Amino acid sequence: MSSIELAYESFGEPGDTPLLIVHGFLAASRNWRSVAKQLAEHHHVYVLDMRNHGNSPHAEVLDYPSMAADLWAFLENHRIASAHLLGHSMGGKAAMWFALQYPERVANLIVADIAPVSYQHSFDDLVAALSSLPVDSIGNRKQAEEALAESIPDLAYRQFLLQNLLLKDGTYYWRINLDIIQKNAHHIVGFPDTGEARFAKPALFIGGGNSKYLDEEAIYTVFPQARIVEIPDTSHWLYVEAPDAFCRLVNDWIGGGASLTV
Repeated sequence: MSSIELAYESFGEPGDTPLLIVHGFLAASRNWRSVAKQLAEHHHVYVLDMRNHGNSPHAEVLDYPSMAADLWAFLENHRIASAHLLGHSMGGKAAMWFALQYPERVANLIVADIAPVSYQHSFDDLVAALSSLPVDSIGNRKQAEEALAESIPDLAYRQFLLQNLLLKDGTYYWRINLDIIQKNAHHIVGFPDTGEARFAKPALFIGGGNSKYLDEEAIYTVFPQARIVEIPDTSHWLYVEAPDAFCRLVNDWIGGGASLTV
């Protein structure tokens, strides 16, 4: 499996075991800066831009085996024997698949609001809406927000997605390759067949109290020593809505996990 060199941001001082953060679908390292800075009080944090996201190169393949290969290459290139691995949504699936393939490289596994299952939803309408945006005639970001309002009514989510819309020489363009995203979106909602593979070490799964993404049966099947904790009154974007509680859980777990307090 060929890998690519991932772009990243780094926070904190180098220590014994770094913490790698893997973002979700259509996100980027910049979405995790505030959380990363908070976690950097105790860890050396790398926040990665996954392939086809952020400042990392584009590639025709976007699935979890390829993302796991990129993570392995990152550890190799940075001479990291093992790392604490934190992934959200798509990044959580990438982290899970990596942990199943290379358990010796994972010091602690933390998965935010996702499970090792294939979901039924589709990104087709979302990608179609982004593709329909007339970027050549957009004069400012406000116009882009308004143009997407009918198809993506949630303003916060529109603004999140529009972080992928960049301006160069007076013309807007998508930083992400929407054709590649569309061709591979089914891999993102899916998850590879784990077969008999199991992650024998403890793993922390943090769920949003109002979210429905965690599947306890599926989690315990593949991660039999998992610990599942929910943050009340949060959605899928739990690290944005409750950053202090989220960081406290991450730090508690890496510190030994004896007392996971929300």
